[in-house]
Amino acid sequence: MTIIKITSICLLLIASLGSCRKWIDVKPSDRLADEQLFSSREGYLSALNGVYVELTKPEVYGENMTMTTLDVLGQYYYMSASTHQFYQFATFNYTGATARTVFDNMWKKSYELIVNCNIIIDKCGESSNPLLPAPYFGIVKGEALALRAMLHFDMLRLFGPIWSEENKDVPCIPYNKAPRPEVTPLLGSAAVMQHVIDDLTAAVALLKDADPIITEGVRHEASPAGINDFYYRQYRLNYYAAKALLARAYLWKQDTGNALREAQEILAAVMDPAHPVFKLGVLNPAAIPADYDHMMMQEVLFALYTVNRQNIFNAFFSPDQLATRRLSFNNNDDNQSRKNALYDDQNDYRLKAWITQNTASGSFLTHLKFNVGANTPAPNMIPLIRLSEVILIAAECSPTLAEGTAYLNMLRTGMNCVSVAPASSAQLKDYITLEFRKAVIGEGQMFFYYKRNAFTTVPNHASVSGTKQMQLSNYTVPLPISEISVRGN
Repeated sequence: MTIIKITSICLLLIASLGSCRKWIDVKPSDRLADEQLFSSREGYLSALNGVYVELTKPEVYGENMTMTTLDVLGQYYYMSASTHQFYQFATFNYTGATARTVFDNMWKKSYELIVNCNIIIDKCGESSNPLLPAPYFGIVKGEALALRAMLHFDMLRLFGPIWSEENKDVPCIPYNKAPRPEVTPLLGSAAVMQHVIDDLTAAVALLKDADPIITEGVRHEASPAGINDFYYRQYRLNYYAAKALLARAYLWKQDTGNALREAQEILAAVMDPAHPVFKLGVLNPAAIPADYDHMMMQEVLFALYTVNRQNIFNAFFSPDQLATRRLSFNNNDDNQSRKNALYDDQNDYRLKAWITQNTASGSFLTHLKFNVGANTPAPNMIPLIRLSEVILIAAECSPTLAEGTAYLNMLRTGMNCVSVAPASSAQLKDYITLEFRKAVIGEGQMFFYYKRNAFTTVPNHASVSGTKQMQLSNYTVPLPISEISVRGN
């Protein structure tokens, strides 16, 4: 692992997710300041909150590992001009200076946060204690384990090879469990995935006994008592989100049986008509654009909290943005070809995220997912895991065409689309791919979907319609120079 300086994280004790205050000023150190942080329950919570805050930075899920770089790799956006800021990524030019810097920063920030998770895990110990009694012990350690697994898994999915029996033992990334930055051996995909699954399995077990989301739901509101430790569970890697990550991990390593089991267990628990924890669709389908739930917040199992979401929209999606910066389905105009090819039902709730906006410089097709309107619900969400994905995992892993189709239509019905009747497993997979593309725009998952399935045909970034050939080598990003340098290679 990269030897890096663990910088002082802004450690926050969140009294409510609408506001926060600085907990302490941590002295510069290679470790979180143990004596300051882990002498009280609040210190443990503050350390964990600090990790969540850092996850929203542009280097990771606040930009590059969601709506920008990874979605450009996923060929969502139209860009034909080499002057576009993301053109290197659209063309898989991993050796360009910009690309090298972006991937290097992704790597360093991810492993920095992994070390911070390790410190928290180490300080939690093996059981609850007076400083961290139940249920705090299970929540803090469970979330830290799940976050460690998530970060390693995403590094593997980006820098590791396509999963296969032939290359699963080829060394690719380290899995660091030490509460300090250190160089650890590069492991093969199989070994990394075993660590990921072990961490997630342990996290699920801890959270099952501790997470109030199981009995109380997400509680997307402030506590009447003023203590929000067990509220806003959508903004934490909660029990159901950890199980969804586990299903995602099993599917990556082609273990469809375990992936299906995890997905089915989630769906049975969260979609109980009598007590639903998560729901498909929008809060109010008839709402005006300023009030419309473009984020589909009811189905988000796990999201990060950021007050900068409008800045994200303004920087990358607004029609007022420069043509060399804007991420769009079209050529800075109102060409609807890509949108129309993606949505097969005009009543699809997700289609309403696309509108034509008129500016002084022209008419533009704009995606509003990250736009914050006057009364937009959940204005601070960066979604990372959705119920839609869980349903599609179940559809893909089902043993029969009929069962897979039933799950597919569960999602389509929930999104106000007509049911379909695929005639073959291949056609079912085509439908699953289209539904996945619609569900995860702006969330950094499409590139990994193509990679997992070794797609050789993907949308053409240089055209408003059609596809292009994909070289399988494009799916593996080279290890960053900073990592190579510490290994003497």
